[in-house]
Amino acid sequence: MSDTTGSRSSNTPPPGCPAHGSAVQLGGLEYQQTPSQLYRTMRRDHGAVAPVFLDGDIPAWLVLGYPEVSYVTSHDELFARDSRRWNQWPNIPADWSLMPFVGYQPSVLFTEGPEHQRRAGVITQALEGVDQFELARECQSIAEQLIASFGGSGQTELMSTYAHALPARAVLWMCGMPQGSEDTERLVDDLRISLDAGEGDDPVAAYMRVGERIMQLVKEKRDRPGPDVTSRMLQDPAGLSDEEIVQDLISVIAAAQQPTANWICNTLRLLLTDERFAVNVSGGRVSVGDALNEVLWLDTPTQNFIGRWAVRDTQLGGRLIREGDCLVLGLAAANTDPQIWPESHVGAENSSHLSFSNGEHRCPYPAPLLADVMARTAVETLLERLPDLVLGVDPSELTWRPSIWMRGLTSLPVQFTPAVH
Repeated sequence: MSDTTGSRSSNTPPPGCPAHGSAVQLGGLEYQQTPSQLYRTMRRDHGAVAPVFLDGDIPAWLVLGYPEVSYVTSHDELFARDSRRWNQWPNIPADWSLMPFVGYQPSVLFTEGPEHQRRAGVITQALEGVDQFELARECQSIAEQLIASFGGSGQTELMSTYAHALPARAVLWMCGMPQGSEDTERLVDDLRISLDAGEGDDPVAAYMRVGERIMQLVKEKRDRPGPDVTSRMLQDPAGLSDEEIVQDLISVIAAAQQPTANWICNTLRLLLTDERFAVNVSGGRVSVGDALNEVLWLDTPTQNFIGRWAVRDTQLGGRLIREGDCLVLGLAAANTDPQIWPESHVGAENSSHLSFSNGEHRCPYPAPLLADVMARTAVETLLERLPDLVLGVDPSELTWRPSIWMRGLTSLPVQFTPAVH
């Protein structure tokens, strides 16, 4: 990308930052298709903390090491979440492509200290009220409806017809939206556009519509509460305002929808392309569980997360991190750190990956368990209903989305014997 700051050429490091003279651009074709190779090269050249340029040649640090990511995420007093601390704001154009991820919003994502504990506590209590067996039943019902919509054709593209729609419908059901209504379907579509815009989509307008509909849902649940996440957040003694609940509900929905969709699709890709899973996968629940966990290690849906901001000058991985510097959490790189996998063999039975992050700002309990219910039910139901499911293209033709943040396929075409209803 070109230098949008206008203050220096792209080869010149920012003042007082000699490390950024050799910084790596986060992006490009190599990143899209083989990020693991790029992480290996960066680790070799720079160590566990690498100087990088974000879009528009904005300097940041990519934390690649498992111990270093664990350290950053468990020391909020050194590496905080409020992006207003960033020392680069004078160089950031108003229309910067990463503004949706780093522009401060009054949501749980950017809170710190007691305020974060208050807001995250409300979310945790509300999610703990979700019955996992009931969620599994609902996900199976949603899965069967989606499969019925394409099952008679003998072929489909699973990203759009299945993997994205299922977690979106499931999380909206958890939040108390009526299933099957036109209103809910519009919201499912707007969610997809705002998180994963395609050609001709307007993500900003879609995000505005999502916010308006969630505000309407909060007002409805204040008048008529039900056994759902939204109502439990409203009834929590912490007494969050409607605006706070809307912001935090959107964070919960976004975190549940796109990463879970990519988790489902990346797992299906593994099951359909790796001969280790080819034998009797349709009946093998153990294989599905292994595949789900292996994907979190090797193709984690959230590759990189922006970020943390240094509270004061400090050392990390042999680097001097200045007050206000931005750190990008390299979750995918940390998961494949050779320090924890010396033989480069990743054990699928181990679940100490960083895919749900770590520390106080990690994915709030029990969200990872609920995501697992959604992903597992989606994969198992599909394989049970369409037992002869095969890829519709050669595995080499599958391509990854051009994103350094999310790890997901552009499409997953499949073929199967048409199901008779």
